[in-house]
Order: sequence, then C-alpha cells, then structure tokens
Amino acid sequence: MMTVKQGFFSLRGSLLFFAILTLLSFTYLSLKYSTPTPQVAKLSVENLNDAPVSEKEEKEEVPDTYHSPRVFKLNYEEMEKKFKVYIYPDGDPNTFYQTPRKLTGKYASEGYFFQNIRESRFCTENPDEAHLFFIPISCHKMRGKGTSYENMTIIVQNYVESLISKYPYWNRTLGADHFFVTCHDVGVRATEGLEFLVKNSIRAVCSPSYDVGFIPHKDVALPQVLQPFALPAGGNDIENRTTLGFWAGHRNSKIRVILARVWENDTELDISNNRISRATGHLVYQKRFYRSKFCICPGGSQVNSARIADSIHYGCIPVILSNYYDLPFNDILDWNKFAVVLKESDVYQLKQILKNISDAEFVTLHNNLVKVQKHFQWNSPPIRFDAFHLVMYDLWLRHHTIKY
Repeated sequence: MMTVKQGFFSLRGSLLFFAILTLLSFTYLSLKYSTPTPQVAKLSVENLNDAPVSEKEEKEEVPDTYHSPRVFKLNYEEMEKKFKVYIYPDGDPNTFYQTPRKLTGKYASEGYFFQNIRESRFCTENPDEAHLFFIPISCHKMRGKGTSYENMTIIVQNYVESLISKYPYWNRTLGADHFFVTCHDVGVRATEGLEFLVKNSIRAVCSPSYDVGFIPHKDVALPQVLQPFALPAGGNDIENRTTLGFWAGHRNSKIRVILARVWENDTELDISNNRISRATGHLVYQKRFYRSKFCICPGGSQVNSARIADSIHYGCIPVILSNYYDLPFNDILDWNKFAVVLKESDVYQLKQILKNISDAEFVTLHNNLVKVQKHFQWNSPPIRFDAFHLVMYDLWLRHHTIKY
C-alpha cells in the first residue's frame, strides 16, 4: 500500500512541476515579444525630425497671444485643408473683379486681398464645393473717373442683382454665404445704399465701427496697413526706446484735437500737432516709432487708423484711443496682451496710465507684439499666418454659423 501511495504522490508532483514550468515559459515569451527594446524606443525619438509635417506641427508651440491657442491651431489647420471660395466672374472688368488701382498706401489691404485670393489655394472654379462666394466689388476705378456716390450705388446694385438672377447661390441663404471686401470709405459708402447686401452678406471693411452698422459676429474687420513699410520691422530693441509715448498727425477728429491740446507741451510724451515735415530729415516720422515705448493711435475721420499697423511693425506698443472700434482679428487675437486699449475719455489720464505700466509688463507686451507682427503684414503671394490668412480664417469661422 505504501508503494502505490508513494507513486501516486510522485506522479502528482511531476505534473505540478511541468505545469509551473509551462506557465513560466509562456510568461517569458510574452514579455520578450511585447516590450520594445531600449534601442527601438531611442530610434523613434531620433527619427522625429523625419516625421510628416502634420506630426511636426503637433509639436509646435502656439503663442498665447491668441484667445484660445489650441482651438486656433486646430481650426486653422482645418481651414487650410478644406476652405473653398468661389469668385463670381461676371461684371465689367473696368469696374469689377480687378485689383484696385495700386497695392500701396493706407488702403492697400483691399488691393492685396483681391490679388491674394486669386493666388491662394482657397480659390475654386467649382461653385458646388464653395463654402463662401466672393463678390469682387471695388470702387477705386469708379472713384478715379469721378463717379458720384449715387451712381456708384446704382452700378453696384445692378451688378449684385444680375448675380442674384443669373446664379442660384444667393437665394439659398439670401446672401449669408456671400462676402465683399472694401477698405476705402468710398466702397463703404457705395454699398451702404444696398440694404439687402449690407444686412445679409459678410462685409470685410477697414472701418468697423459699432455705431454705424458694423455687426461683429457677421462682419470682418480688416487691418488698415500702410505698405510698403519705409523701414524694417522693429522689435527686441527695448533698450533703445527712451520716449514714453509718441503721436504726430492731423487734427481731423475730436479725440485728436483733445490729445494735441492736452499733451503737446508735455516733456515725457512726444505729441506733435501736425505730421512731421519731410524737411526736418529723412524718415524722421518713422524713426520716432523706433525710439518710443508706446505709440498713441487715436481715431481720425474713421475709427480706424493705419498708425496701428505702423506701430506694430516698428515694435512700438499701440495705444488704442477710439470708441466703438472692433479691432482687426479681435475674435482671434487677445489685444490686451500686446496693446493698450483705452476709451477716448482716458485721454486726460494718458500719461499716468502709461507710467503705471511696470517695466516687466512692458517687456511682456513688447515680446508679444513681436509675435503678432506677421499677422499685420500683406505678402504676394500670401504667406502662412499673414494678414490675408487671418482674414480668411475670420471668414472660415463665420461660414460655420450659416445654415442652408
């Protein structure tokens, strides 16, 4: 009996031993083939520079000058891949669908947009794939020929009504997916008589004032840029900026009259009653931007001013003194991070407000200003993140609110 019992236990022990050995073998093989070796992991890091562009962009840091950097990055990339605009080909080439008279001067933004849209990837000849429709209205040639505002309005009305009758696209949304661009106040006045155009379509204008019909969630504020710039971009030159604040210009608005009267004799603010004469020296006006910490930007005959883009280009913190002004790219960029935005009534405390900004705060404003300079520059052909692309991004955001 003892021999049989000992054999039984010996057999059970052998089976248990083989079971444990099998389990250990499977565990070893599983670990061996499921865990990457240190060499493979190292190789993937080293090959990061060879990754596709989209993966590289995931690693790029987006400046915090945007309201929501991550949302901006994702939406911008989607816009680049998908956004399409159809340009109506109809119209008298002497009046419509032509680059405005020149790409220079303070109304160059309009001319650059007309040229850039045709150079860009966003233009499509297939209206069925278009997200928005561009009505290429430009009143520059009409203005040059001495056409009255009343006749301009009639010409524009006849043109738009011909598009409505010839194509089905306007009637799908009553024009909500259509837009036009005008930087000069001539173009604004020529279209204001067309209530259905102003009310329904997207207006991209350089004078976006809340108190004259500009609708922020529908319309787009264009930056008024004086190009070409006379001197290179400023920035990263804080040690050279010894003047607290600078302004020189014509007194063609109430706020400018007050600004000159209150501060033109101040020893810390460089305020000139009129534009600086060229007789005083070559590019004296532009060079003062380089020497100033803050550049005062009061509204003129309109709420906007080309001086804002000048200040940004030359690295001088813009001080906005204008009521009812929807600043360019206001829903994209956080202006408080690179500019000082004031009410017109703050003009009387202007110097104290600027002096209360600490050195550390000024350095932050200046560094952020350098980051946004590219957004206020027009190029031909357009360059990623420049003024044209941010206008297109604004349009892309607005097309999402349109319901068919």
